[in-house]
Amino acid sequence: MPTGRYSLHDPHDHTPLAEEHFQCAPGPSGWRYVSRSLTPDGNHSGSVDLALDGLGRPIRLELRATDWQVRGAAVDGVTWVRSDLTGAHATEGNVRAHAFTGTSPAFLVATARLLRLTPSATSTRVRLVALSEPVLAPRTVDQSWALLKREAHATDSGPLTVDEYQVTALDTGEQHTVHLAGDVVLAAPGIELEELRSPPSVFP
Repeated sequence: MPTGRYSLHDPHDHTPLAEEHFQCAPGPSGWRYVSRSLTPDGNHSGSVDLALDGLGRPIRLELRATDWQVRGAAVDGVTWVRSDLTGAHATEGNVRAHAFTGTSPAFLVATARLLRLTPSATSTRVRLVALSEPVLAPRTVDQSWALLKREAHATDSGPLTVDEYQVTALDTGEQHTVHLAGDVVLAAPGIELEELRSPPSVFP
């Protein structure tokens, strides 16, 4: 079960945003990721509890950031309820999309798991509901993902397979690169892996 810590920063000006302390693991029905985030001054700023089924679909999402929370799942596309932390001011939403995305590295692993790409120059289009911090306002985005290459790197605990993805925002054409090893993000815009206390899990 990988446990560790990511540092999150603004990808444009590198302003520190948070530290995300996480643990994740595959299970008999899919994969689960749990984390809590701290601001640079050490205050609690949010949490993630994301569970995927065997096909990579989100069967449960509980996301908190400052004064807002979202609970969602893949139902008729994706369905969610957004409210303040007391449960008041709740609004429901549903979009014909494949999954959720957001600031947490968990969503990059989840999208890669959903798409299950093989190394190729061919890209695959995916529609996601982005939940933007700090108010978790939902927004539908279209991306294309391509798995450019898969390489094995020697480590003290055996070979580590690293996947390099190219992700393109279809509304702006902006591209960026994401490096994943199993269920851990090694590098991505705004994300740095600072600590990993056990090796990444290998998906079957």
